[in-house]
Amino acid sequence: MMALLLRDLKLSVRSGGGALIGVLFFMTVVAVIPFGVGPDLNLLSRIGPAIVWIGALLSSLLGLDRLFQAEREDGALDILLMQEAPLVLTVFVKCLAHWLATGLPLVIASPLLGLFMNMDEVAIGAVMLTLLVGSPAITFIGAAGAAVAVALPRGGLLVSILVLPLTIPVLIFGVSATYAAVQEPAPFLPPFLFLVALSLLFAVIGPLSAALALRNAAD
Repeated sequence: MMALLLRDLKLSVRSGGGALIGVLFFMTVVAVIPFGVGPDLNLLSRIGPAIVWIGALLSSLLGLDRLFQAEREDGALDILLMQEAPLVLTVFVKCLAHWLATGLPLVIASPLLGLFMNMDEVAIGAVMLTLLVGSPAITFIGAAGAAVAVALPRGGLLVSILVLPLTIPVLIFGVSATYAAVQEPAPFLPPFLFLVALSLLFAVIGPLSAALALRNAAD
């Protein structure tokens, strides 16, 4: 499992620069918002958390179609299906590697983009914390979509269409927790705990669904 994790991390960095493309797309999405909204700093600070979360969500969808596609093309997927280790564990490790290569850089880049959106320190910290606990859920949801579309030669758009509606609850609770951190009457802990619960829930459901879809695709 450790060898698989390191292998996927190396492929994410080398093959097409998937990790770097996600961060660049994230920065581009957030950077163009002030040009469309205008130079109203108060407005930017109000909508900043939502914009950063939306940018992170869209950036997370970019490389999901490549989660199992490389193994499908070179035949390694058949080896993964035949190995003694449970396929669910293999899928979980691949999801972890994908998040470390694409999701964690988005979390690290979020404070810089928060400053660009004129957010204060509390809002920036809340966005970074909610992205840290919420972005893994997007990866686990995307694993199921990527497994469903693994047999398709160009399933990238299909994966995004399948995954995006399922990630709406993650977006809602992530943005709600961020706004609750900067608005005194609203409690921060309930939406934050819901966000944590979603990540834990999809950490179980996502790999199970992806493993089932991969076996059906192999058959």
